[in-house]
Amino acid sequence: MRKISMVDLKAQYEKIKPGVDAAINEVISSTSFINGPVVKEFQADLEKYLGVKHVIPCGNGTDALQVAMMALGLKPGDEVIAPSFTFIATAEVIALLGLTPVLVEVDPHTFNIDPAAVEKAITPKTRAIVPVHLFGQSADMDALMAIAEKHNLYIIEDACQAIGADYLFADGSTKKVGTIGHVGCTSFFPSKNLGCYGDGGAIFTQDDELAKKLRSVVNHGMTVRYYHDDIGVNSRLDSIQAAVLKVKLPHLDEYAAARRKAAAAYDQAFGNHPKLQVPVRFDRSNHVFHQYTLLLNGVDRAGLIEFLNSREIPAMVYYPVPIHLQKAYLDPRYKPGDFPVTEDLSKKVISLPMHTELEDEQLSLITSSVLEYLNR
Repeated sequence: MRKISMVDLKAQYEKIKPGVDAAINEVISSTSFINGPVVKEFQADLEKYLGVKHVIPCGNGTDALQVAMMALGLKPGDEVIAPSFTFIATAEVIALLGLTPVLVEVDPHTFNIDPAAVEKAITPKTRAIVPVHLFGQSADMDALMAIAEKHNLYIIEDACQAIGADYLFADGSTKKVGTIGHVGCTSFFPSKNLGCYGDGGAIFTQDDELAKKLRSVVNHGMTVRYYHDDIGVNSRLDSIQAAVLKVKLPHLDEYAAARRKAAAAYDQAFGNHPKLQVPVRFDRSNHVFHQYTLLLNGVDRAGLIEFLNSREIPAMVYYPVPIHLQKAYLDPRYKPGDFPVTEDLSKKVISLPMHTELEDEQLSLITSSVLEYLNR
């Protein structure tokens, strides 16, 4: 049995090694390391896969969020609503741009941003909402888009953990997450469902004018070389990373299926245990399982992690401290207890190994070890 990893990138690479190696060698031979032809080829492939008019590659997922806010013309003092239960990058870029992060509660079942909390948080200064499609499934985009339209707000989708997931609208139509709001963002960090072998990200939009602005902002504010019409940044997806992603993209649905298969094995083992809540599937979204995250009930989480580690089984906590309680983001507007759902989740969630290469023997050891600890 292979050693169990939270994400087994080596095993995944071994299956696609000839294609990846050839793609990387082609870039090296061409010496077109920045904005080479393969970047545009991957961009076109991803546009087709997502069913979106414009994909703008960039340096990483955090840059994608920042560039989106810059291109939308958000100004210091503008308020941007985001969940407190998410990775710090969501709020980080808001703060970096001098915007005001307005943090809100999440749904206790799906862990995604609560539309009712969003509605309550809107003020005359609110300009945008950032729903995070956490752990691999969509937030309630019907409700959020209705709120945005009602209050004339932008929706910036943080799809860094959910690329490839589908959203089913009330009218029966479907779209890929990240292509629903005014602009969507994703990360190609190596551990993501579609990951490169370094840093990378992308921005999506259906809006032609916004796409033009986004392309300018990621490239120093240039549309014509050495003519700078916008304040921009230097955030480009390099050709080697694009080459890797071009090879991996055709496997993305296959990867999602493998993750769902592993999740089903976990569900079967844990679904009826009184001390565990398995991931709740939102009925409007399929789940691509960037993470498989359990909610513990009356379990010593630290003790469980230590026990699993003794069996050489990794486990992680995403996220142990909500944003509103992080030292860098302490704000007199918020205090402990203001977001009871988020704070409870931070104390009780645990994520088990989840990737495309999980074997039945590995899953059996993981599930039996968790149950052994809970039942002793």
